[in-house]
Amino acid sequence: MADISTHSQGRRTWLKLDKVWLTMVIILALVAVFAPNDLIPTLQFTAKSILSTGVFITFAVLTVAYLRATGAETIVSEAFKGNEIRMIVMASMVGGLLPFCSCEVIPFVAALLALGTPLSAVMAFWLASPIMDPPMFLITSGTLGFEFAIAKTIAAVGFGLLGGFTVKVFSKTSVFADPLKVVSGSSCNSCGSDPLSGKPVWKLWGDSERVKTFRDVVFENGLFLLKWLTLAYMLESLMIRYVPADWIAGFLGGDGIGTIILGALVGAPAYLNGYAAAPLVQGLIEQGMSQGAAMSFMMAGGVSCIPAAIAVWALVKTRVFVAYISIGIVGSVIAGLAWAAYV
Repeated sequence: MADISTHSQGRRTWLKLDKVWLTMVIILALVAVFAPNDLIPTLQFTAKSILSTGVFITFAVLTVAYLRATGAETIVSEAFKGNEIRMIVMASMVGGLLPFCSCEVIPFVAALLALGTPLSAVMAFWLASPIMDPPMFLITSGTLGFEFAIAKTIAAVGFGLLGGFTVKVFSKTSVFADPLKVVSGSSCNSCGSDPLSGKPVWKLWGDSERVKTFRDVVFENGLFLLKWLTLAYMLESLMIRYVPADWIAGFLGGDGIGTIILGALVGAPAYLNGYAAAPLVQGLIEQGMSQGAAMSFMMAGGVSCIPAAIAVWALVKTRVFVAYISIGIVGSVIAGLAWAAYV
């Protein structure tokens, strides 16, 4: 019995450990053992990078906290009213502008589908939502430049339009017929019980509950961004130090369509999240990655990152999920080609 109890307690302790911080500790330990002379430069590079983007991180955290505390996300439901074409366009636009966490997307979309909202509009929202939001825009601007962030935002809306109208055109086919799984429900303590109701309260300071929400979100998102960006900059430092620039340039450099397609195919499974990806891509560009491949990598990874993919997988059947990923990869290649042509 003692062995079972000890094993159970050890498992609970392991599950409670934050794997991102643990990964950083392991990385630094390995550097200290196998390349001790690189430990201090790695820490210096990471700290300097965090400080250089500190203003963007701070503004991003405060923006998300304000939107969550005021209940601004409830206005998204307005995008899913009217005729189907209007819904696709509006869903594409709001999906790329408002910050939604993965646990919020599931109950929100489940409610929309239960009310009979066309899958085309939901797909538009699904595709645009994980690619860009206010904090991601600020982080991307601070690392990859304002023009890249603008282009990624435009591409996010374009993703939504591509996915929405693709589903609309093929809505009568077997791929999109009867798309829903049998879902028992989803719970998320921070997301509220009715994702389609309520009105924003812009002057939140007189409401103690909203002020508390603001403080909680500042802490939670500040810690979230800090840990992921710290890991990303740490990996960037090691990548620049140890990965040969000729190797990156050989695989992902140049202006050909092949590197853009490869960027999308590599980005899909290799992505961490939109916040961590930006500094990593910055490092890859410095090593010789082409701008087109960088854009396709960012776009494909946004669609296929674990939180976004789980939100879709949880609600729809496999064939619809495959369509979601496929549209994401095709859209990523188009975005990469467009950005390469622009720059």
